[in-house]
This record gives sequence, C-alpha cells and structure tokens, in this order.
Amino acid sequence: MADLTLRMGSGGGEPVGGSFWEAVGGRPTFEKLVRAFYDGIRTDEVLLPMYPEQPDLEGAIQRLTGFLEQYWGGPGAYSDERGHPRLRMRHMPFAVTPDARDRWLRHMRAAVDTLDLSPLHEAMLWDYLERAAHAMVNSAG
Repeated sequence: MADLTLRMGSGGGEPVGGSFWEAVGGRPTFEKLVRAFYDGIRTDEVLLPMYPEQPDLEGAIQRLTGFLEQYWGGPGAYSDERGHPRLRMRHMPFAVTPDARDRWLRHMRAAVDTLDLSPLHEAMLWDYLERAAHAMVNSAG
C-alpha cells in the first residue's frame, strides 16, 4: 500500500502539515509584516512614545519578528534570548488603552494587507493578532 500525502489545493500543492511559519514563507514574511507595521508606528503620536529606547525601532522590529516567528512554529531564538514571552508583564509599564489597542490593530491590519497570504492563513494570523491586542489592554484610558 502506498503512503498517502495530503496536499493543499487541487494541483499538487504543498503537503499539509508543517508549521504555519513555513507555510507562509518563514522569516521573510514575518519580517515584512513587522517592518510594515512599524512603518505605521513611526507616524503614530500615541504609540511611538512607547518605544523611547530605539529611535530607529530596530530592536522592537527584531523582538516582534522573533516572537511571532517562534509563536507560529519558526526558530525558538526569541525564548533563547529573552525567556518566556510574558506579553502582559512586558507591556505593563505602558498604558495600553482601548485607543492604543485600536491604533495597534489599525497599523497591524495595514501590515497584514501587504502580505500575499491565502485567505485561510490571513484569517488565522488576524484572529491571533486581534486576540493578542485585546489581551494587552491594561488601562481604561
């Protein structure tokens, strides 16, 4: 009996399985997402002050890229370098209000729209990003 391999799509696409990270293009996709996101942050008067240590935002870009790629099945360098993500704890020094959340989501939505993801992958990514943004709110404003 031959082995059965499930494939995406109807034309002999990629095998089903593997990580989301691999399926969407690995680090280049996540770096593109995060750089596009921070392009929006650079012009946001509410969110930009939350990044005082890095005027060029490169540190923040590398941290978010590493976190997202690890979360989605890529390399574990984020935890190797920074320990457990502890997202809420790491964001506690900042007043993450509903307005800040909405701005974050607006910039992230624009960044997601720069990617050429399948509808399924886009929906999975956006669902996570929305849930994460809502979980970070720690101040009524």
